Amino acid sequence: MQSEQLAYAIVTSYSMRKSRTGGILGRLISRTGLDLVGGRMFAPGAELTKRYADTIVTETDPRHRATQQLIREYVLKNFTGEKDGQHARVLFLIFRGPDAVERIHHVVGHIVHERTSGETIRDTFGDYITDDSANVVYFEPGVVTEFDPDAVERDLKLWAEFSDSDGGILDRAVSSPPATQIEKTLVLIKPDNFRFPNLRPGGVIEVFSRTGLSIIGFKVHQMSVAQAEEFYGPVLPVLEKKLGPKSGRENWESIIEFMAGKKPSESHQGERSAPGTEKSIAIVYQGVDAVRKIRDVLGPTDPAKAPPGSIRKEFGQTIMVNAAHASDSVENAKREMAIIRVDENNFKPLIENFFRRQ
Repeated sequence: MQSEQLAYAIVTSYSMRKSRTGGILGRLISRTGLDLVGGRMFAPGAELTKRYADTIVTETDPRHRATQQLIREYVLKNFTGEKDGQHARVLFLIFRGPDAVERIHHVVGHIVHERTSGETIRDTFGDYITDDSANVVYFEPGVVTEFDPDAVERDLKLWAEFSDSDGGILDRAVSSPPATQIEKTLVLIKPDNFRFPNLRPGGVIEVFSRTGLSIIGFKVHQMSVAQAEEFYGPVLPVLEKKLGPKSGRENWESIIEFMAGKKPSESHQGERSAPGTEKSIAIVYQGVDAVRKIRDVLGPTDPAKAPPGSIRKEFGQTIMVNAAHASDSVENAKREMAIIRVDENNFKPLIENFFRRQ
């Protein structure tokens, strides 16, 4: 049996600005069959960018080495600093599973100008354009990764080192016009999207991209029973009033079980604060009128009543199993982000603990 590995993929700043994040994530999950175990937004500083770029060129094959040199130059130019009023921001994704590095390699692919099939992520989302003299005039890798297990370990440890200083909620990475009211809102991509490796998590993000808002925070999260109780606490009296105390409580406990993996009534006090068994992705979106824009695209709680093209119409099944949650006000967004500790750095301990066990 093959041992588990960690592998990574960095969604480039350009891919994020062009709203390609969902398409890339969907392919990475569905085509590799790997478990998405970590993610963090970064606005890389000069030191991280240089140290990472200095590790990239390793190939002996002349063609692949030339591509690596292009990637190195790309990283130095595009991973730090500002462009069009926005600080460079990238999404660093971590995957775990047997033969993870090779699986990521197979799905990401190499980038060469003659490949236009769309088979790999770089075929679809990357560009390698040359002139008549074979000089590269435009280059965009779409994602950046590493295909050697030892190099992956080195890179993960490097990014973990900078995950506090250069990563987290990137409040200042995206500029806005003067006198505009900028909002932050929380989205949870719910556990029903992770029953098996599929396109759904990426599909949900892709639909949210229609809002034109910016992703400034990203966390793979396993909600504890205690967090779920607090998060959905305001729902309990509503359900009890609508369904009666007993039935309302039972329905509320089912919501907690759906999000955390266990009902409060079946949880011992000592385990209530432990990470649950169900996975969600927490995403912080920022922009003008962010709360309304996200909820308009999400659709109403009941998928049967959601309009065509909305997330809950496309991906929802029932009132509870309805693909995603979105904050209904700026105040609730702050409350919910605090409950699940969306700014928590679980990226660094994930990497440290994995390699400590090796």
